[in-house]
Amino acid sequence: MTFIKLESVSLEYPLYNTESTSIKHHLLRMATGGRIAINSRKNTVVRALTNINLDIRSGDRIGIVGHNGAGKSTLLRCITGIYQPTSGTIKRQGSIAPLIEIGAGMEPELSGYDNIKRLLRLQNITDNESQSLTQSIAEFSELQDFLSLPIRTYSSGMLMRLMFSVSTVSTPDILVMDEFFSVGDDSFRNRAESKLTEHINNSSILIFASHNMELLKKFCNSFVRLECGTIDISDL
Repeated sequence: MTFIKLESVSLEYPLYNTESTSIKHHLLRMATGGRIAINSRKNTVVRALTNINLDIRSGDRIGIVGHNGAGKSTLLRCITGIYQPTSGTIKRQGSIAPLIEIGAGMEPELSGYDNIKRLLRLQNITDNESQSLTQSIAEFSELQDFLSLPIRTYSSGMLMRLMFSVSTVSTPDILVMDEFFSVGDDSFRNRAESKLTEHINNSSILIFASHNMELLKKFCNSFVRLECGTIDISDL
């Protein structure tokens, strides 16, 4: 059975040189969406997430909303295992694919082909399986000879093509998605939206962070609203 369960999950970032002024603290709050606090070790921290409890099951399509800096991306990174919470537990059952940021998990000095192998390995896809999937990824991305070059030579659009193509080459049980994949040229965007819709429909769980309420209402059946790293859940 596919599920994700977060129990009392909190995440803190330490702040150094805290002799800074109250104005700097105010700017940090604006930039991070978290709360300035003192932890149990008397260190100054930003509380990016505070006591998050979520029980997500098969069939759930969760739309995550909130202002910039409210904690949406931090929550997605915790759910996918990119970040480890400071406290609390996260339990997952089922394969998971993150579509959350350009270049996540990539090595700039490696070629496109080597990064394909790396990203597939992070999805727990074996080397034998990745060999059969690489051709599909190359064809969908249309990067052709560029895949032999280090990805530090790629534009942001090329990186987006590569990561999207890798992340959608097989359908996961759990799809975790940020809205940055709405960017790109018209030709690729149309193919990507078609593939992504198929991907969403075939996944057991969708977790989608976006400012686009039209898309959220199209794909999701409930909201998680974040405010300064805390949540409010309401049905659509």
